[in-house]
Amino acid sequence: MRITDAQIHLWGQGLPSNDAHWQVTSFTAAEAITMMDEAGVDGAVIHPPPWDPDALQLSADAVRDYPGRFAILGGLPLDDGDAPAKVARWRAAPGNLGLRYLFIHEPWRTRFRDGTLDWLWREAEAAGVPIALLATDSLDTVGQIAERHPGLKLTIDHLGGLGGNTKAKDHEAMGHMDALVALARHPNITVKATGAPGYAGEAYPYPIMLDYIHRVFDAFGPERVFWGTDISKMPCTWRQCLAMFTDEMPWLSGADRSLVMGEAVRAWWGWSE
Repeated sequence: MRITDAQIHLWGQGLPSNDAHWQVTSFTAAEAITMMDEAGVDGAVIHPPPWDPDALQLSADAVRDYPGRFAILGGLPLDDGDAPAKVARWRAAPGNLGLRYLFIHEPWRTRFRDGTLDWLWREAEAAGVPIALLATDSLDTVGQIAERHPGLKLTIDHLGGLGGNTKAKDHEAMGHMDALVALARHPNITVKATGAPGYAGEAYPYPIMLDYIHRVFDAFGPERVFWGTDISKMPCTWRQCLAMFTDEMPWLSGADRSLVMGEAVRAWWGWSE
């Protein structure tokens, strides 16, 4: 089984703007590789964070320096006049799999809903560029986009929740779950089961979160649910994030487990060796 983490951040300068992340000025590829090797993680998809202006280059360097271990879900400025052309060329760069955006703060929360970004969905669909997004209170809009653009591969971050952008725990953090599982009817929507320990108010193995992950799995199936950590804001080790899925979910086994733990995300985002 090839283990692939669907989301991590690397940075080389600045403190994370979200205080749920480790408040350190760098978390490098070399540090990540050491931790991944200790935990038994084969690869990870880097999401360059906004607090480091050079994070995309740092990610590209990681792809170059550690062949086969990293890929990138990056971002480009959506108010850049050349953005449509850059979307079309995005996957030409080594390691670039797709794009990732947060639509939980203004003005982008409103622009996500009002049609301002219709060009993005159109260009990404035409170019075969997958998009991941955090849009917890706009899940209905995600469904509308998926329906209008059936060839666009969409991934919802952090079990559809706010990740480290909320202090809510357990059931309170998962209040959007009905809206999330309703999106399973769209075959072009997937879910990152990332950040689950961060939502837990309980100790490992986080039984309430195990139940929510099971519900998401039942709705979306093994080919559309992706394990991952967002390790720099987890309250536990990388090994525990892994064991939560491999050791604490008796209903997840065999081919289904191989898909959730890495094969499905590689297929969905087109990460080939």
